[in-house]
Amino acid sequence: MADRFAEHAARAATTVARGLPDLETGIAAIRDTAATLPSQPGVYRMVDTAGEVLYVGKARALRARVRSYTQVERLPTRLRRMVALTRAMVVVTCQSEAEALLLESQLIKRHRPPFNVLLRDDKSFPFIALDERHDFPRLAKHRGARREGVHYYGPFASAGSVTATLSALQKLFLLRSCTDSFMANRSRPCLLYQIRRCSAPCVGRIDREGYGALVADARAFLAGRSAAVQAKLASAMQAAAEAQDYERAAVLRDRLKALTFVQGTQAIHAGNARIEADVIALARKEGVTSVQVFFVRGGANWGHRSLFPAQAAEVAEEEVLAAFLGQFYDELSPPRLLLVDREVPGREVLEEALGARAGRKVAIRVPQRGRLRRMLEQAGRNAVEAVERRLLERATQNANLARLAEVFGLAQTPRRIEVYDNSHVMGTNALGVMVVAGPEGFRRGEYRKWNVKPGEVAPGDDFGMVRHVLGRRFRRLLEEDPDGTRGEMPDLLLIDGGRGQVSAAVATLGSLGVEDVPVVGIAKGPERNAGRETLYLADGRELRLPPGDPLLFYLERLRDEAHRFAVGGHRTRRARAMTASTLDEVPGVGPARKKALLLHFGTARAVKAASVEDLARAPGISRATAEAVWAHFHPKG
Repeated sequence: MADRFAEHAARAATTVARGLPDLETGIAAIRDTAATLPSQPGVYRMVDTAGEVLYVGKARALRARVRSYTQVERLPTRLRRMVALTRAMVVVTCQSEAEALLLESQLIKRHRPPFNVLLRDDKSFPFIALDERHDFPRLAKHRGARREGVHYYGPFASAGSVTATLSALQKLFLLRSCTDSFMANRSRPCLLYQIRRCSAPCVGRIDREGYGALVADARAFLAGRSAAVQAKLASAMQAAAEAQDYERAAVLRDRLKALTFVQGTQAIHAGNARIEADVIALARKEGVTSVQVFFVRGGANWGHRSLFPAQAAEVAEEEVLAAFLGQFYDELSPPRLLLVDREVPGREVLEEALGARAGRKVAIRVPQRGRLRRMLEQAGRNAVEAVERRLLERATQNANLARLAEVFGLAQTPRRIEVYDNSHVMGTNALGVMVVAGPEGFRRGEYRKWNVKPGEVAPGDDFGMVRHVLGRRFRRLLEEDPDGTRGEMPDLLLIDGGRGQVSAAVATLGSLGVEDVPVVGIAKGPERNAGRETLYLADGRELRLPPGDPLLFYLERLRDEAHRFAVGGHRTRRARAMTASTLDEVPGVGPARKKALLLHFGTARAVKAASVEDLARAPGISRATAEAVWAHFHPKG
């Protein structure tokens, strides 16, 4: 995205510097569109000669808003560049400005226009889910779509914060975390019961009524009523001690300790009032913008996250915040209260749009004093620290890239580095991966995986894996971008391996006519010790950087990220293979019929041995399906 924006900016700057022919062409295209527009709310898209969306905007009155782009002397430099590149417009009318704002956020997320402020965050937010569809509800971490009968608490800023909280909640409420199938097949308690993290409802160590009381306490705690839960536990512990039931008193004491831990880690420094809000502060320095979000639910701090909107350097801070709110809550449901550190343009429209999305009223406030203001100041301090960390990381990254170009003799500082690795076990479930890095760090949205089918590469042939994966990658790249205008050709190709892998990579690229991509291999040193790596260059040279060299650390980090991605992908593929069934290959047998056959016959082998008549007796299996299943396992000839 950064390369694409830079390309557009360079093109626009060149045309403006040469005069105003392209600028005048853009103005004419916008003026022609504006003449046909109504004075009602809507969303407009600026489009370039290639049909790519340059900018998405919303307006209360489309005609007046679009016409304002023809008055270029009043536009900032960023928007002048955009006008110079515009050749057409796409317009959608809406019933209200709030509806237009919602559509604008969706289109920005879909098209990622280079002249909009973009929220770059590829991580979803985890929740704690209390599944009450079972007689003994389960407490677990959750991501993704929501289901009826399940209560969700959060969002949490990270998986780590959810895991730590769940661990404490297990000690506190003793609710099960196992799946329904695991619970149904237990004949004795598992280890969690032994270490007092579960009440073992699977084997009747607690009845439904007693378990329901634990669920009620957990629900009260997660809703912010921790003081009531604490008082109840303290009273029960005192009663057990007075009755000389010291074992139960010890259990209750441990639960109270767990409660104290959770309260301490979640406490908001400004107070423990039962408030449900997101606390949002923005900071900017040297062109880097950070937005800090604290998630506060029931007076508890569910964590915070730093986000860095892209393409925001030339946009006013309050406009960046408004764009952030629209995009951030495109999928995440907003709480009833958003505390922000400055006034937001179009606040009333934002409140209406977010309220429509959440199905309830949402208020945006700028607190001026009291505990709410102190919470906001805390978020502001974190935003400033996040910006300073990002600037330090950027300086370190730029220094590493400059030295990398010097050490490897590159023509320029690399902007796109592709790192390749593969993973397999004795040649099975082989997988090749590519990770991408640049001046802004890892570009996780551009990572790729290639599954290698049996027969495509000889088992255990690492050189063949390199040839196969690079061949697939660059053949497709050359087909999709033959003239190199998209900027996806790497400036450096890093291979996890030694001289053989580098030779295989150079030969593969040469056979495809790719001659100007430098290739470097990185291999672990003696006894595979990290810090003693050998670097192999395409011209046959070998380099060893001294232990502790910052550039060596950077190269190791690139290599380790590719290895992590490869191993994770291989494990996922291997897990799928282990759970695969021969029934998956039968035409016309989907998940429902597969389940019906397995429940009726017990195993896939029994299904394979069954006659057509036996197959047809299974629930939900018609005569035609039975014949198709039998024919699949008994081919003619």
